[in-house]
Amino acid sequence: MEIKPDEIIGHIGEVLTESQKKKGILIHVFHKIQAEYNYLPEDVLKTLSEKLNVPLSDVYSTASFYKQFYFTPSVKKIVRVCTGTAFHVRGAAKVLNALENEFDIKEGETTPDLSMTLETVGCIGCCGLAPVATINADIIGEIDMKKVEEVIESIKEHRLSAL
Repeated sequence: MEIKPDEIIGHIGEVLTESQKKKGILIHVFHKIQAEYNYLPEDVLKTLSEKLNVPLSDVYSTASFYKQFYFTPSVKKIVRVCTGTAFHVRGAAKVLNALENEFDIKEGETTPDLSMTLETVGCIGCCGLAPVATINADIIGEIDMKKVEEVIESIKEHRLSAL
């Protein structure tokens, strides 16, 4: 995997040191690695550390800070419902309850067929679209009870583009 810090961080790279640039792209690269492998393999993180000349301990501490990154293989579909304040006020609990009821799992659990894990997160970074859920890296905003049915169907049918 070719890692080009300047391409990933754009114009802000003009005011950052080389070390800051390298550390600044870690999260973006973690997303790409996890999309490819469905987790962050140790050998890939070691290679990343070497290519960026960032200590492996920094790579691991950054990845482990975020709940969405995994160090062991996980299910193919991870559904996250944001339960931050703005989301709670706008109905995130209803979205979460609908998903729990439909798939007969609770937050933090995985379906018996290992097809999906349901999680909550404190921030996705899309407060203006509350309530919001993500299915893997796809963000679905402004989920009302009609749209939650569409989300459920998309999970079952393994499609996301229609949302």
